Amino acid sequence: MTEPRRETLEKLTPVLTKRWLSPDAWRIDVYEQLDGYAALRKVLAGAPGGGRDRGGDPVHPDDLIKLVKDAGLRGRGGAGFPAGLKWGFIPQGDGKPHYLVVNADEGEPGTCKDLPLMMYDPHSLVEGVIIASYAIRASRAFIYIRGEAVHAARRLRNAVDEAYRAGYLGTDILGSGFNLDVVVHSGAGAYICGEETALLDSLEGFRGQPRLRPPFPATHGLYACPTVVNNVGTIASVPYIVLGGAAWWKTMGTEKSSGPMIYSLSGRIANPGQYECSMGITLRELIELAGGMQPGHELRFWTPGGSSTPLLSAEHLDVPLDFEGVAAAGSILGTTATQIFSDQDCPVYATYRWLEFYHHESCGKCTPCREGNYWMVRVFRRILAGQGTHEDLDTLLDACDNILGRSFCGLGDGATSSVTSSLKYFKQDYLDYIEGRKAPKLSEKALVGAH
Repeated sequence: MTEPRRETLEKLTPVLTKRWLSPDAWRIDVYEQLDGYAALRKVLAGAPGGGRDRGGDPVHPDDLIKLVKDAGLRGRGGAGFPAGLKWGFIPQGDGKPHYLVVNADEGEPGTCKDLPLMMYDPHSLVEGVIIASYAIRASRAFIYIRGEAVHAARRLRNAVDEAYRAGYLGTDILGSGFNLDVVVHSGAGAYICGEETALLDSLEGFRGQPRLRPPFPATHGLYACPTVVNNVGTIASVPYIVLGGAAWWKTMGTEKSSGPMIYSLSGRIANPGQYECSMGITLRELIELAGGMQPGHELRFWTPGGSSTPLLSAEHLDVPLDFEGVAAAGSILGTTATQIFSDQDCPVYATYRWLEFYHHESCGKCTPCREGNYWMVRVFRRILAGQGTHEDLDTLLDACDNILGRSFCGLGDGATSSVTSSLKYFKQDYLDYIEGRKAPKLSEKALVGAH
């Protein structure tokens, strides 16, 4: 294990993660001692210092939206859409109820930044929910959490209960006249419900399947009413922006990708974990922060943002890990789930395992994703069992071409990412299986129904 240099250590910017190591930070009394709910009091009670006594007028909701726009906060759930712009799409004076929905359905392979936030610092999310709901004039908010995240859901529900008892939720919050109820809803474990419209269908009690757009959730979301859907990290960032201001937030990150980001490092590194750094840090620096590669391993390929993002190789060690930098390298920043693989890992087998996941999690609503992933899994099984052909590589690319941009939602697009990128950078590995230079990775049992 190598010690990181001082200049690399200085790139750590703990903002959302600053309370994670504080004992019992998930309890409201400890949270309040660590600036908790100071931003909410500043917004609703007009108390710039975070005091409980009213010190001025409440912040106008439109000013809050402008603040988030000025800070340049972009969605932390994958797409990177500007949060303030999304909030501004909500029509006002339409006579309909408005809703805030937090997408906490974190289920993509390698993605693990939202769960620890909800476990160790759930009140930061609750406080962000209250402020964001006030900004979009919503009186009801929902946190949709993945069903398997039992412990995180318990922590969240406890935090919501504590916020009600403290007067931060319910009616006439802090004497402002603002009312808000928050519901923590556990899903049934379907990855498709991470797609915002499928999540809304699931929340309404229907099977989780993506909706046709337009209309968009901003006007026809939950219960056909104006709805904002944001990721956990996006909403949890809001209290910090309220307290620190837009200019402070923009001192971190890059011009178009402002603020800190939690990078989830896993795989062949000495110290896997969460590393919150200014956006624009490189993988080389992240690996250094993580103590280097494991002994005897050299970097070969990696995902910048989870299994749904195109693979990058060791040649991309110095790509800035912000939305623009990763896009210029031919991938997507996504959820910053940085999975790191070495020269002892097989890109063909890794792609096969990811593809099995997408095939299993496809909701089946559209033909390209349902059929394309089904057949691609079988092609991969042939190749990995030593019975593939050169034509199989053309078949895989043709299948990807018929899925990408033609499936109903992003699940199909994401499934093609590792296939096309692994063929781009590691075609020789495929040929080694096909031409017999590599021993089969799968047995003949895997070929049942694969022809």
